[in-house]
Amino acid sequence: MSHPLDRAIWNALNTRLSPFATPDSNARAARIDPEVGVFLACADDTPDSIAALSELARAYPGAGLIEVEGTAIADVLPVGVAVASRIPLVQMTAQSLTPSSRSVAYESLTEADAPAMLALATLTKPGPFRSSTSKLGPFIGVKQDGELIAMAGRRLRVDGFTELSGICTHPDHRGKGLAAALSRAVVAEILATGETAFLHAFADHEATIAFYCSLGFEVRARMTYTVLAD
Repeated sequence: MSHPLDRAIWNALNTRLSPFATPDSNARAARIDPEVGVFLACADDTPDSIAALSELARAYPGAGLIEVEGTAIADVLPVGVAVASRIPLVQMTAQSLTPSSRSVAYESLTEADAPAMLALATLTKPGPFRSSTSKLGPFIGVKQDGELIAMAGRRLRVDGFTELSGICTHPDHRGKGLAAALSRAVVAEILATGETAFLHAFADHEATIAFYCSLGFEVRARMTYTVLAD
C-alpha cells in the first residue's frame, strides 16, 4: 500500500484541500485553483485519467505535478502541453523538533497581509506562490516598521500530514534566524495536533536540506517536480 505522501497532491485535492480544486476537477484528474496554486494530478495512468489531466492542463496553463521519482505515475504527462522543466526534489518529514532556545516575536497574518505576502514571495522565490496562496494557511510572519520581512505557513494537507511551506525572509534581514524560528513555530503547531510535518526542497540545494535537518526533518523520498509551460 502506498504512503499518503507518495501522491500528496492527488490525495490533498481529493480530501482536505478539495474546496480549493477547480470546478471541473473530477474523479480522474484534479487541479488546484490557479489563484491559489499550481498543483495538478491525476488518479492513475489509464487513458481516461490522462485525457482528464490533459484537459485540465490546457484549461489552466502553468501547472506543476509532484510525483515519486522513478515511478510510472511520474512519467504520466498531459498530451499536447509542453514541459518547461523537470526538477528533482526531496520530500522531508518531521515527527519532532530538535531542541532550540531561539524564538522570535511573530504575528498571525490575515487576508489584509496577502499583498505583502505575495510581494515577499515574489522577491524571494520560496516556491510557487500565487495571489490567494495565503488561503491555504494559516501563515505567520515577522514585521519591522510595518513591513513584512519574514513568513512561514502551511500548504498541502493529507490525512495525518501537513506541509510546511512559504518560508522566506527579505534579503535585508537574512542571517537573523527568522526562517528557523518561524519554521519551528509552524511545525510545533502541526505536531501539537498529532500530525506529522512535511515539506519539499530542491534536491540540489544541500544547504537548504541541511537547514531542515537541523530542525528535525529527515528525507523520506525523492520526488520529480514537473513544470508545464504557461
